Amino acid sequence: MGVLEGKVVVVTGSGQGIGAEIAKAAAREGAKVVVNDLGCGPGGEGADDGLAKRTADEIVAAGGQAVPNTDSVATWEGGKALVETAVREFGRIDGVVNNAGVLRDVLFHKMEEEQWNSVRNVNLDGAFYVSRAAAPYFREQQSGAYVHLTSSSGLIGNYGQVNYGAAKMGVAGMSKCIALDMKRFGVRSNAVAPWAYTRLIGQIKTDTEENRKRVEILKTLAADKIAPFVVALLSDGAKDVTGQIFGVRRNEIMLFSQPRPIRTVHAGEGWTPQGCIDRALPAFQGSMFPLEISSEVITWDPV
Repeated sequence: MGVLEGKVVVVTGSGQGIGAEIAKAAAREGAKVVVNDLGCGPGGEGADDGLAKRTADEIVAAGGQAVPNTDSVATWEGGKALVETAVREFGRIDGVVNNAGVLRDVLFHKMEEEQWNSVRNVNLDGAFYVSRAAAPYFREQQSGAYVHLTSSSGLIGNYGQVNYGAAKMGVAGMSKCIALDMKRFGVRSNAVAPWAYTRLIGQIKTDTEENRKRVEILKTLAADKIAPFVVALLSDGAKDVTGQIFGVRRNEIMLFSQPRPIRTVHAGEGWTPQGCIDRALPAFQGSMFPLEISSEVITWDPV
């Protein structure tokens, strides 16, 4: 028996790439899987209902159970319809993997409203809509697991990704608050930052040396390396793990820190702007984080 035997799992954006590998791995571990993919391009353009069907067919051909779904996660109605597909087809829902994502990279001072909205709609709003749709079922059955894919672009930072970084940092914050709100119902929520070469990587601009190096490293990372840890988090074997932020890069699994106060200063008489300039900011200076991107923080080669 697999670690997900008898469970029903929804995986968004699972027509290809990381999502498809997660869906197939979940099925191999005994889960019944709803393969969701609108079939849009890396930037959110177009639609292709064949992607979800292809992954679902591969699962069935391998002896698993899966159905395709092409609802858009970027709407309240689409998120609800996706979860209802799981309940209608398989009778319940036990796990949600919020993997669907788009990229629209552009430097901040050139970013337009549509580039901001399209990325937020899928990466952050979509994760909320699907998670919220599953919540009543999780609450009623007193169990359930969310795994939300975040990104080092939000956790650490990267050039040209104000929209993506903001959305993915929002996903990490959303995951933590879901964990707090749903703990009483036996429901878990965790975030995972993946490093893998997928079609979205082709959207990363290589106009700087830093980004060129980042893309070259990403080209060495296989999408199927992400799936085992995501599947583990969905399983009962991780029943005590919630509210955490992880990273997976090839054969590495990382646990990320979370913001906590690292130094404080006080003034018994209160603060003035000049007092902050003269005393508070210099006191913090040695503990401030440098302005770095992901590749400057995680400097070692993938293993």
